[in-house]
Amino acid sequence: MSSGIRELFPYLRVRDCAAAIEFYKQAFGAEEKFRLSEPSGRIGHAELRFGPSLVMVSDEYPEYGIQGPQAFGGTGSSVHLHVEDVDAMTAQAEAAGAVVVMAPVDMFYGERAAKLRDPFGHEWLLGSPIEEVTPEEMQRRWSEMCGGAAEPETQN
Repeated sequence: MSSGIRELFPYLRVRDCAAAIEFYKQAFGAEEKFRLSEPSGRIGHAELRFGPSLVMVSDEYPEYGIQGPQAFGGTGSSVHLHVEDVDAMTAQAEAAGAVVVMAPVDMFYGERAAKLRDPFGHEWLLGSPIEEVTPEEMQRRWSEMCGGAAEPETQN
């Protein structure tokens, strides 16, 4: 059954979108496709290319209820960015101003991973595959980490 969905784009709202665009270029090598700016300089919409993926960004528009994570003291989501070299990308992002929340480490699900917070409040998970892990093996490892042997839920 087809859902009709063709694409999915993260849309990040930030304070100082112009600075965020420059940060994403330096930290992750993003390429700016275009931006729509008001005469005041406030950015209503911009599109950034991260490898084959597109991320949309805009300045905050509190008058319309559009606010970034800094308005709430944190974020309820994260962007998972698959990269060639987690260690190198973590160092690059940190040099550009990101805070390393979790240094690169090999994870149970088969990735080397790191967690960063950008200067605008968004959380980024960086990952590079290190091994193929089946969902069953992932569940086994997860259960072991959680101190038990829970039965996985089946999804239909």
